[in-house]
Amino acid sequence: MNPLIDSLRATLGATHVLTDPFDIAPYCTDWRGRYSGQPLCVVKPADAAEVAAVVQYCNAAGVAIVPQGGNTGLCGGATPLGPARQPGGEVIVSLTRLNHVRAIDPANNTLTVEAGCTLASVKDAAAAAGRLFPLSLAAEGTATIGGNLATNAGGVQVLRYGNARELCLGLEVVLPDGRLWDGLCGLRKNNTGYDLKQLFIGAEGTLGLITAAVLKLFPQPTHSATAWVAVPEPAAAVALLSLLREQLGDRVTAFELIGRPALDLVLKHLPDSRDPLVNRPPWQVLVEIVDTLQPNLADTLGKALESALATGIEAGHANDATIAQSLSQARALWALREGIPTAQKIEGLSIKHDISVPISRLPEFIARADAALIAAFPGIRIVCFGHLGDGNLHYNPSNPTAADNAAFIAQTATVNRIVHDIANDLGGSISAEHGIGQLKRAELLRYKSEVEMDMMRALKQALDPQHLMNPGKIF
Repeated sequence: MNPLIDSLRATLGATHVLTDPFDIAPYCTDWRGRYSGQPLCVVKPADAAEVAAVVQYCNAAGVAIVPQGGNTGLCGGATPLGPARQPGGEVIVSLTRLNHVRAIDPANNTLTVEAGCTLASVKDAAAAAGRLFPLSLAAEGTATIGGNLATNAGGVQVLRYGNARELCLGLEVVLPDGRLWDGLCGLRKNNTGYDLKQLFIGAEGTLGLITAAVLKLFPQPTHSATAWVAVPEPAAAVALLSLLREQLGDRVTAFELIGRPALDLVLKHLPDSRDPLVNRPPWQVLVEIVDTLQPNLADTLGKALESALATGIEAGHANDATIAQSLSQARALWALREGIPTAQKIEGLSIKHDISVPISRLPEFIARADAALIAAFPGIRIVCFGHLGDGNLHYNPSNPTAADNAAFIAQTATVNRIVHDIANDLGGSISAEHGIGQLKRAELLRYKSEVEMDMMRALKQALDPQHLMNPGKIF
C-alpha cells in the first residue's frame, strides 16, 4: 500500500485516483506521441480545495506533480518524465473536472472560469452573454483554458486581441506548498505591487497550478469577411498586411501565411478539402476582418475587403483572391488552415519549430532558413505556415519519404541549431506560443542570457524549493 495514494483516495474518492495502467494510459503520452512517461497515479480533483489538498499531500511526501489540462501541448510540457528520470514518481493532476463558469460580468466585460473548461466552452459562455472571448486555436474543443494560460497560448487572433497573457486579468493558483492564492481580480488598473499573475502565465506549471481565471471579454462582432489570397512571395504578404491595416484598421483580426507544401498535405490527407485557387500559388494568406455593423450595412465589410485586396493586387502584393460568400465557405477556408497540424501528423514526424521574429524580418528568416536547410539536407520538404500578422511561424522540415525521414529526424539538434540561430540573429524567439516543455530545455540555455536564467531559477527556488512542480520542464 502507498500511503500517499491512500490519502489521495480518502480525499478525492477512489474513482478519481487512477492507478491501473489501462486507465492512466491516455494521460501518459503527449499529443504528438513524442514523449511518454509512467506516473505513480493520475488524480482528478473536483475543485480548487481538492487541488490544494493534493499538492499538500505530494509536498509532504516529496512527490512531484505534473499539471495537465487537455493534453494537447506540442512540447511535452504536460507529460510525466517517468521513474527512470524522476525516481520518486509523479502524480499527474488532471484539471478537467474543474470545468465550471463561476461568474460573468457583461458590464465589466469579464468572465471567471475554472481551469478545466475547454477553450470552446469558454467562448460559448462568452457568446451566450453577447460577448467575445477571442483566443482561437485549432485544438479549442479539447485544450483547456488552464493549459492555454500556462503556455501563454496565441492562436490566430493575436494580431488584434493579443495572446493569453493579454487576455487575463486575474488568477487563482495553488502554490507548491499547497496554499491557495486568490488573485481573481477583474480590474484593468491595479497598481498594488507586483503583478503576480504574470509569474504563472507561460510558466508551464513549474511555479504553481492555475485553478481559475478572470478573462477579458470584448463586443461580439456582428459581421465578418474572409478571403484566401495568392501572394507571390512572403515579402509581398508582409506588404499586403501593411496595406490592409492602413485601409481597414484594427478590423483585421487574422492574417495567416500558408506555404504550398502545407496546403498540399491538407489536400492529400483530409477528406473534402479543396484548393481555393486553381493556379496552385506557392504562397497564400488567409485574411479575416470583423466589425460591429448595423444589419443594413452587412455588405459593407465584404466590399471594404474586396476594395483593399484590389488595391493590393494592383500594387503587386497579391496575384489573385477569393472572398467567402457565406459562413460555410468561410469555415471551409479556415478548415484548410486549421487542418495543417492534423495533416502533418498523418504524414509522419517532422522537426517542428515555433519561432517568432519581427514581422518585417519574416521574409528574411524564410529565405535564410530555407537556403541553409536545403544546402545541408538536399531534398527535404519544408512545411511553413503560421501567424504572419504577429510574426509567428510554424516552420517544420521533414523528408518526403518515410524511409529517409528517420535519418533526418535523428539530425534534430543540427536542424534546430540552424533554424534557431537564424531566428535569434534576427531578434526573434525560439518559442512563440508552444512553450518550452521538455522539447526546448537545452535550446533555452543557448538563447537566454545568464542573467535571465539566474532570475528564472531564483523565482523557481523561491516558490518551489523542493522542485516538485512539473520537474524537467523549462529547466
